[in-house]
Amino acid sequence: MENPVKITALAITLNEAHNIEGYLKSLWFADEIVIVDSFSSDDTVALASKHEKVTVYQRTFDNFSAQKNFAISKAKNDWVTFFDLDEEVTPELANEIVEKFKNPKAVAYFVKRDFYFMGKRIKYSGLQNDYIIRFFNKNHCRYNANLVHETLEADGKTENLKSSLPHHTYKSFDDYTAKMHQYSALQARMLYKKGKKPNYYHFLFRPFYRFWNQFIFGLGILDGKEGFILAYVSAFSVFKRYVNLWLLYRKID
Repeated sequence: MENPVKITALAITLNEAHNIEGYLKSLWFADEIVIVDSFSSDDTVALASKHEKVTVYQRTFDNFSAQKNFAISKAKNDWVTFFDLDEEVTPELANEIVEKFKNPKAVAYFVKRDFYFMGKRIKYSGLQNDYIIRFFNKNHCRYNANLVHETLEADGKTENLKSSLPHHTYKSFDDYTAKMHQYSALQARMLYKKGKKPNYYHFLFRPFYRFWNQFIFGLGILDGKEGFILAYVSAFSVFKRYVNLWLLYRKID
């Protein structure tokens, strides 16, 4: 194992005890690991705190952008990685990051994510070109103000890494749908702040469009039953978004 380099690895966590040890092990190249935890009820914090390179901060979750920008503010190094705990930092990707660090030509690097759902690699369903920044210089990058589906905005040149990033988003069906419900609630809050009001178009057409756009035009049909389930859940999450928005205006929980 090579000596760690001046890279800070960042992550936000909530009840990730089942993933935390493997995640920390995959970050052997970082000389500092910062975890921002949303007051997990499992052993996430205890397990992470055992590691010498790890610093844990606990912060009440308000939204993804704020949580991630807080983590960035705690990094002592300029160059950071920001992986989710359901993403697999492969040895090939880790080594490529170390090589780029030696002579960076950009301020941020995109990685192509390979999406896995119900144990199957999803090759279509609109996820064919899922590129996301995971290695960057913190002085040139910040997450935008989106409460969910936050985007890291880079002020400068960006490049793509060659290695891919397996994304194991599925633990159980209930866990996956609960995540979609959380996203729907946060998206509803964003729309509410913008003064957007739901109508029959949003309740009827938008979910219908999401399903067919993902399943047919996004070629989700080629992903089989898993592609159908993904499209169906995605469509329902759109419906749930506007129900949540309607409830906000009605002042109903």
